[in-house]
Amino acid sequence: MAIETPPWLAAPLAQALAKVRGHAVLLHGPAGVGQFEMAIALASAWLCESTTRAADAPACGECASCRLIAARTHPDLCVLLPEALQEPLGWRLGDESEAGEGGKGAKPSKEIRIDAMRAAIAFTQQTAARGGQKLLVIHPAERMNHVTANTLLKTLEEPPGRVRFVLSSAAPARLLPTVRSRCQGLALVLPPAAAAIDWLSKQGVEQPEVMLAAAGGRPQAALELHELGVTPQSWRALPGEVRAGRWGFAAAWPLPLLVESLGKLCEDALRRASGAEPRFFPADAVPADGELLRLTAWGQRLRLAARHAEHPWKADLAAEALVGQARRALFGRNEGRAQAAGTRHLATLRP
Repeated sequence: MAIETPPWLAAPLAQALAKVRGHAVLLHGPAGVGQFEMAIALASAWLCESTTRAADAPACGECASCRLIAARTHPDLCVLLPEALQEPLGWRLGDESEAGEGGKGAKPSKEIRIDAMRAAIAFTQQTAARGGQKLLVIHPAERMNHVTANTLLKTLEEPPGRVRFVLSSAAPARLLPTVRSRCQGLALVLPPAAAAIDWLSKQGVEQPEVMLAAAGGRPQAALELHELGVTPQSWRALPGEVRAGRWGFAAAWPLPLLVESLGKLCEDALRRASGAEPRFFPADAVPADGELLRLTAWGQRLRLAARHAEHPWKADLAAEALVGQARRALFGRNEGRAQAAGTRHLATLRP
């Protein structure tokens, strides 16, 4: 199955195909705008075997190379992903990668492992099976730890034969400077709202303008919210539910999603308290008279909670504590014993 390239990437893809001349490119920009799809589209175009395709045109989708890529079996394309992203992105790398270093029962890693990088480097040193280029795609590149990135560095500096590298990242500052300096950068920006809303509507997202705002203008992130069960109605109602001290709206949400959503509410409250317009929620749903010091302290506590949100805590107690904390930060209400209980529950978020 071919990976669909979102329509807003057509112009950046043509620009990249026309201007990129080096052996390595770094695609960077906000998460949720299509870095992975752009990386695959770029690699597919460079591997495309059509004799009639223009130099700055996308892959034809019909030649033998394109069909092999669609089937995830192209011998000259290696796509290096963390184990945790292989299934969501539809790109399995084989039994060894799936099993990971901890065996078949281990939790999939969110990092790009050193063993996987070594296998990818071995791939680059082999002769191209189809007589053309070889492509190594690394996504997200910031998931390489220091050791893994250093393992890549020598091959990136002195690529063997006709090898090209496509790295994509939503956090390029986390990459080693030596890795960044050896790549030609290509920035991806947020797409126009109209294009993103039209695309989301075609994906079956209800009230796409609300979901797009909830995702900070990032269409793929908006689609992910939709797939996690967040509806426009539940999103609009979230500040009111917090004000009422009700946490049931998040009962089915993964805890990291609740922490992220409250973080967005905190940012919007800070923006309103500073005289700016909110980014994620309707303006009339966010209090405008929040205390900056209290909101800033709440934001710091949410960042701490985000570091541990994926630990196996009791989600219901954690959600109740987080909503209680949000209520106090936003509306300054003293809940007496309930407040003390919420503070005790919040302690479970810390290791």
